[in-house]
Amino acid sequence: MHGTVKPTPAPPSGASGIALAFRLAWRDLRGGLRGFGVFIACLALGVMTIAAVASASRGLTEGLSREGRRILGGDAAFSLIHREATPDEIAFLAGRGSISTIATMRGMANAGDKGAALVEIKAVDAGYPGIGDLVTDPQSPIAELLGARDGVFGAVADPVLLGRLDLKPGDVILVGSARIQLRANLVSEPDKIAAGVGFGPRLLISQEALRATGLLQPGSLVRWTYRVALPAQAAGDDALDALIADAGTQTRDAGWEIRSRANANPGFQRNLERFTQFLTLVGLTALLVGGVGVANAVRRFVEAKKLDFATMKAVGATGGRVVAIHLTEVMLVAALGTGIGLVLGAAAPFALGAALKTVLPVPFEPTLAPGELGVAALYGLLTALVFAILPLGRAHDVPVSALFRDQIEPDARRPRAIYLIICLLALAGLVGVALAFAYDRRIALIYIGVMTGIFLLLRGVSSGLMALARKLPRPKNPSLRMALANSYRPGALTPSLVLSLGLGVALLSALAFIDTSLTRQLTQALPQAAPSFFFLDIPNADSARFDAVLHEERPGAALNRVPMMRGRIVSVNGVRAEDIKASEQSAWVLDGDRGITYADTIPEGSKVAEGAWWPADYRGEPLVSFDAQNAAGIGLKIGDRLTVNVLGRNITARVANLRAVEWRSLGINFVMLFSPNTFAGAPHTNLATITAAPNGAGGTDAALLRRLAVEFPSVTAVRVKDALEAISTIVGQLATAIRGASGLAIAASLLVLGGALAAGQRARLYDAMILKTLGATRRFILSSYALEYAAIGLVSALFGVVAGALAGWGVVTQVMKIEFVSDPTGALLAATAAVGVTVLFGLTGTLKILSKAPASHLRNL
Repeated sequence: MHGTVKPTPAPPSGASGIALAFRLAWRDLRGGLRGFGVFIACLALGVMTIAAVASASRGLTEGLSREGRRILGGDAAFSLIHREATPDEIAFLAGRGSISTIATMRGMANAGDKGAALVEIKAVDAGYPGIGDLVTDPQSPIAELLGARDGVFGAVADPVLLGRLDLKPGDVILVGSARIQLRANLVSEPDKIAAGVGFGPRLLISQEALRATGLLQPGSLVRWTYRVALPAQAAGDDALDALIADAGTQTRDAGWEIRSRANANPGFQRNLERFTQFLTLVGLTALLVGGVGVANAVRRFVEAKKLDFATMKAVGATGGRVVAIHLTEVMLVAALGTGIGLVLGAAAPFALGAALKTVLPVPFEPTLAPGELGVAALYGLLTALVFAILPLGRAHDVPVSALFRDQIEPDARRPRAIYLIICLLALAGLVGVALAFAYDRRIALIYIGVMTGIFLLLRGVSSGLMALARKLPRPKNPSLRMALANSYRPGALTPSLVLSLGLGVALLSALAFIDTSLTRQLTQALPQAAPSFFFLDIPNADSARFDAVLHEERPGAALNRVPMMRGRIVSVNGVRAEDIKASEQSAWVLDGDRGITYADTIPEGSKVAEGAWWPADYRGEPLVSFDAQNAAGIGLKIGDRLTVNVLGRNITARVANLRAVEWRSLGINFVMLFSPNTFAGAPHTNLATITAAPNGAGGTDAALLRRLAVEFPSVTAVRVKDALEAISTIVGQLATAIRGASGLAIAASLLVLGGALAAGQRARLYDAMILKTLGATRRFILSSYALEYAAIGLVSALFGVVAGALAGWGVVTQVMKIEFVSDPTGALLAATAAVGVTVLFGLTGTLKILSKAPASHLRNL
């Protein structure tokens, strides 16, 4: 009797095949997410970081944009250095809207026997602040706070000044020749951000008080800012653009520095974009590190599903169908992890805004940013696909029999080409997203290259370690012999542990080297070689007497004094400064005004790198010497023509030479240094430094400052120690933020480490139960595993220290341009901790296994 054999139905294809894969994947997931904890956590952590950073940056950017008028004090601001605007210039601005004026400069607050301190003076008119609110304690009208009473002008002071000089509201100080009464504490000023960072506390006075101080001398370093508020009926963007364009043509030689409400603080915006990119790259690092955890989790998932794979293939499912179903399942889990990260990342700016509302110095508008969240989601899903497709693809061609015996003899065949292509396409998509949304594509490319190199190197380290372990002679000690065999056997943990540990230690080590170099530079190297004081606004007529007083107060000290003015680069070879494509490191030279000087001879701390210095009696066309590094950054060469606006005049000079400048000495040096004939007869003040004698002869700093404040009230003294402390505070805050953000990547490394060890627990369970059945003691098993983890951890940590040192060297010397300090203490501590954590995590899981009888486990193997 012959039976009829029914043909095997063709597997569904197209839309029905996708629907079937989704339905089966969803049905399988209904059984729970056991084994996917590290997978979800790794993706959520990386996506959360990227989403939070991007959303917070968007909030800050939108806050700056919305509050641009308040920050600027108007729709546009026109700034001049050294001089006030002429009547014609004021008439031009007044014809476009209402004007308010602010003058800013540094000065000395003299409190008599209580000492003197540097202050950032802000002199305002009667209409201040115009837009926004000035908050003082006690709160009073601006006219009462700053008005004159019996010849004494009023002031609002930063509480820091009162604390520094032991003052209280109502006390009177001297600023220049004017008596100033401190009538209130300054709580907040609406346009604080536009002024930038200062070295001294704020002192808010009237412009009448500023003129009474006598500080406004020819060449004084004072900035006059004219803020224009457009009429309500003509306050659109077109009117604002027309005002700025007309200012560039009708007042061509004015030397304005112009800002609009759209870019109230360009420097802050650029720094925000750079820092956002850095934090995004940190988040991407956390995601890529977490990708190793994704791969571990998927391998563990594949291992747990071997019987399912075999069963499906045995009943007729194709390898492609098996992979499609389980890839769908993995990507659904990836979507869950990504979704969790998006929710946390979207909520982070709102939590930040609520927690730091009274602390943040900038307007912050928390907002949902769909575009930024979409980019973060792309990062997460592409990372999951890159790291999941190859472990899953391996199951395509493995025969049913191999799936059943894979626990004993893992199949070593590679995934099909299609899965390699999918992985490469996903990787290309990840790189494309990173480049497309990078603030600086060059930095993004460097980052991608570095991360690729580190991954390849770590892979090479793990392969080399396994190859070396195979060739080493077998130790007589059984624990050592087993530890050595475990490090290279099929399914060994070596690749996963080397990747997770190596990346984590490299990141920690790089941070440690950078932090050590910064700290050493700020606290040790600079103060030993730096001057004690900088003195600004020394009148030419009093310069000889000023020198005599300093030599009397500081016998044997080295005094260096040079003429100083401020100027703004207008054009290079006829190309406007705004149109020059400068490098990131040199863009600041073209932004705003710069200190300039002239000299007969090459200043100390610099040397001619290219070209020739002018003769001492030179009388020809104006010449300029430019810092070589920044000249390269803006494309400036010997013979080029440089136009600079000084005191309202455009002066064109030919580049005669380029100098190599040693900026770290903190001596007097300038980016631009002109031949003396360029500014013959121009009004200017002097800048001086004094470096204490080795024996430290002379009185106290407080006594010196008191005498100078009395005899030279227009001179501003900046103590280098105070300036360094201010810089150190800013750098410290930045370093804290970097450590906090990098901590996320380190947390990802720990998750990956835990996931790698968890992924190997099934194999360890099998080994441990067999060993216990054969009579192995708990001590023998634990010591074998501890030696294995310690050896792998030690090699990974050493590689991480070396890689971190190289990365730290690159950042310190090439980006920060400071001396690299090769102190490995912090890096070695990180490496030691990493090895300890590896052994602890590994043995914790093993102890759980060994705590139960072998029979209960062997029945389920």
